[in-house]
Amino acid sequence: MSEYEILRLIWWALLGVLLIGFAIMDGFDLGTAALLPFVARSDVERRVAINTVGPVWEGNQVWFILGGGAIFAAWPALYAASFSGFYLAMILVLATLILRPVGFKFRSKVEDARWRAFWDYALFSGGIVPALVFGVAFGNLFEGVPFGFDADLRFHSTITLLSLLNPFALLCGLVSLSMIVLHGAVWLNLKTTGTVKARAAAVVPFAALVFALLFALAGIWVSQLDGLRIVSALAHDAPSNPLMKTVARAAGGWFANFAAHPALWLTVATAYLGAVMAVVLRRQPGLAFIASALVPLGTIATAGAALFPFLLPSSSEPNASLTVWDASSSRLTLAVMLGVVVLLLPVVLAYTAWVYRVMRGPVRPEDVASKTAY
Repeated sequence: MSEYEILRLIWWALLGVLLIGFAIMDGFDLGTAALLPFVARSDVERRVAINTVGPVWEGNQVWFILGGGAIFAAWPALYAASFSGFYLAMILVLATLILRPVGFKFRSKVEDARWRAFWDYALFSGGIVPALVFGVAFGNLFEGVPFGFDADLRFHSTITLLSLLNPFALLCGLVSLSMIVLHGAVWLNLKTTGTVKARAAAVVPFAALVFALLFALAGIWVSQLDGLRIVSALAHDAPSNPLMKTVARAAGGWFANFAAHPALWLTVATAYLGAVMAVVLRRQPGLAFIASALVPLGTIATAGAALFPFLLPSSSEPNASLTVWDASSSRLTLAVMLGVVVLLLPVVLAYTAWVYRVMRGPVRPEDVASKTAY
């Protein structure tokens, strides 16, 4: 393999790592927000739940920013197509994500039940909507998105918000939501005490079962969809141009990689193992949290393995689909960026580990009595 091919594969893998990092690190605080009305019923209980994520949610969201930045720099065609085509969905996600910091900062500024209830439901929507929309986005990748490029590589599409909300995509949204709720419930079981902890622990087996059933149903549905395969294309180390290939539809084509490489089924097994062990180990919250982190890891890895080498399949003009081999930046750009990642990513990981060490331990009702608590 040439250096350019290897760099493209490395950046495809790094994009997956960033998406998985976001799902794990930001997933539990999204899940906490989604569970807020169900596991915390009094004001003190809700403050306890909120303060489990209050000190760390901003750092967690950096993974989302890093993912967007990586797409922008390493996969500019993907960035342009997805952020243009999914514009309204992105605005919906950003609107709810904006509610989170405002909710965290403003909720306890006024000691009024209606004021606090408003921000509690703002936080709730800020957990539910992004988890659902991200899953819907992944679902649309398997069905293909109606877009293409003209001869000058100008993007055009017929994507609408309603077209994205099709039945299969909504199913994938529910898979994502159940995964995030499971992760949030395990986090609350780890970071709280008393009634909130008991309610969160009770949610874990239910969320794991729902995830397992929905994930299986999504897999069966995918097996009935037409996948895409590359019939002819330029060499994998050629300059990026998504129009220089021929793509054909293939019944059940998204399972071709699993048929060719049976070891890839380990990604599916990882997701299910994580869900099962999160239930089995829920009396050992630390281990259960590690187990629940395997669920987004296995789920996203399964989707990536099935779609490879496609990044953004096109349903209207399959030949214009974006792939790992024709949607990347130049070799020099990928090489320079990789050097920056090698230098800075260990620093980010070390700082993150230090923060969680400082913030270790459960949040108790007496801890939120301070005016500085959320």
